[in-house]
Amino acid sequence: MNLVVVGAQWGDEGKGKMVDYFSENAEFVVRFSGGANAGHTIKVDDKTFALHLIPAGIISPGKTVILGNGMVIDPASMFEELAGLSAQGIEWEGRVVVSDRAHLVLPGYKSEDRSIDEHRARPIGTTGRGIGVAYGKKAFRDGIRVADLWDPVIWNALSPSDREWLEPYKDRLGIMKVNLAAYMMANQGKHMLFEGAQGALLDVDHGTYPYVSSGISTASGAAVGAALGPRKIHKCLGVFKAYQTRVGNGPFPTEMSRGDDVNLADTLRELGHEYGVTTGRPRRIGYLDLVALKYAGWVNSLDGFILSHMNLYDGFESLGVCTEYEIDGERIDHFPSNIAELERVKPVIQTFAGWEGKVADARSWDEIPVGAQKFVEFIEKFTGVPVHGYSVGPLRDETFMKEDPWTQS
Repeated sequence: MNLVVVGAQWGDEGKGKMVDYFSENAEFVVRFSGGANAGHTIKVDDKTFALHLIPAGIISPGKTVILGNGMVIDPASMFEELAGLSAQGIEWEGRVVVSDRAHLVLPGYKSEDRSIDEHRARPIGTTGRGIGVAYGKKAFRDGIRVADLWDPVIWNALSPSDREWLEPYKDRLGIMKVNLAAYMMANQGKHMLFEGAQGALLDVDHGTYPYVSSGISTASGAAVGAALGPRKIHKCLGVFKAYQTRVGNGPFPTEMSRGDDVNLADTLRELGHEYGVTTGRPRRIGYLDLVALKYAGWVNSLDGFILSHMNLYDGFESLGVCTEYEIDGERIDHFPSNIAELERVKPVIQTFAGWEGKVADARSWDEIPVGAQKFVEFIEKFTGVPVHGYSVGPLRDETFMKEDPWTQS
């Protein structure tokens, strides 16, 4: 069975933890997009793992993880990350596979990335890791793939400095590289877990363009970036938080940016440790946006949601969610394509009463406080997507499912 897990907001929803959780029953974990600009935090017992390029399944012993052809890979960052995993006791040798069609991020791409953003009329807020440049060169057919390191024509066309930089990585990448289409065909029928990067609202086609990532972060990217056809995907799950966050520039309709909302944002930021894994930047905080969440459910064909961070509202007297947008005096219930419109949107906030008891203590649906259950049921009815699972804390055992993720719908 092939199971896809994506972010249903602007990233940082807790995908890494859920991929780690689902990895127990997977044989292969495939990352299908993005680069070292992504960040997944996984807590196991007393250890915390910060991953950027390596799929989250690496923490589970015996699982094979695959860096797909939809990724852009910085070899220096990848091997530094692997060395860090070794230092934390993770035995990864022989378990990491790299698609030979994946594109590489060269050193000069990073400074070029920063320079491009600095000279934009409206900077995007890039992480400066060369991701956008690598994807741009890929689209212009000027990039270099893993496979190309052994093509003498392409290799000799590289600058001397790039060849010198790449040389130490060639043998190490050579051991890991595979023809991913052939590899996937040879392993079809096994449990494969597909891991997205960022979130649906940062997708290059469906996100808040141009304030998006350069890769495909919706579920369809699993087919494109992991060398299998779309009919081979059996289930898609989307992770979202009980509030909204965003890193970098771009429209954010429900951002808590005025009056008492600022204090609420600060409280949620500290409770949720909302700082970027890759950059350390504080994340922008907003009310849960059900208009955007319904949109994410549609463009990903989600079979179910996984709700995280609802436990942060334990003890609150009330919480708010956005159910409509108001723009130029008119109410709308769809997610606009036009950035200027999104920036003028005023969220229509519906308030829910808090609940007695703690979501954080729940380990099944029946243990979730009644008030929180009503909140979930409202989300399900509004979006048309059922909530299949819950993450009520950072640890593996603070997770439970209503539906078995490895059962086809």
